[in-house]
Amino acid sequence: MRFIPLIVARPEVQMAIDEAIMRARIEGKVPDTVRLYAFSPSSVTIGRFQSVRHDVNLDEAQKLGIPVVRRITGGGSVFHDEFGEITYSVVVGEDLHPMLKNVETSYRYLAGPLVDALKDLGLDAGFSGLNDIVANGKKISGSAQTRRKGVILQHGTFMYSTHVEVLGRVLRASKAKLADKGVSRIWERVTTLEREGIKLSRWEAYELLKDKFFTAFGLEEGGLTDYELELAEKLVEERYGNSGWNGMR
Repeated sequence: MRFIPLIVARPEVQMAIDEAIMRARIEGKVPDTVRLYAFSPSSVTIGRFQSVRHDVNLDEAQKLGIPVVRRITGGGSVFHDEFGEITYSVVVGEDLHPMLKNVETSYRYLAGPLVDALKDLGLDAGFSGLNDIVANGKKISGSAQTRRKGVILQHGTFMYSTHVEVLGRVLRASKAKLADKGVSRIWERVTTLEREGIKLSRWEAYELLKDKFFTAFGLEEGGLTDYELELAEKLVEERYGNSGWNGMR
């Protein structure tokens, strides 16, 4: 499996790269791939089938200079703090491991290195529901997934120092959903490493996650191919940088 070192870029670029890797993997042009990346500036991504106006406070996002981009994966709206969150991405064939055939077990298999990292830091960490990871009972990571032609794209968050107050300003959640989680405000159900008393820099968080993914999957460091870079550039123009796609619902 290939590992792509840290890329810091705008959200439309990051989402385009993930899809480009998936398409290249479907076409047999690249191996299974893991990468870690960060958004700049801080951004919001929304799930493939979400209503942007229902799930994002667009006025607050615009006021704060936070772009909003739609993913091809499912799941909910996500705030990506430029200096407080690292995103992981895994593109693999479903035949890599038996656990990947089932959606629930595939989330746990592919996001397992995040749980290992949290446990190494001394936190009580584990999976909750289908695609969340909790630390000391609060959500610290969420993942989303899509499958095409026997290939899985899964990506998700690792919040080491996210400004949860900003998260609460730009993301919306229904009162019913919040009540189901036993909270009244969205940021009350999430945590970060810093909120749990562990302060890491972006580089320290990156190196920790990189080590756990290398241990779990036996990775070899590599780079994006010219094909992937050209395809990503095309996808930015045609999809992720396009207001028709990002605001389609």
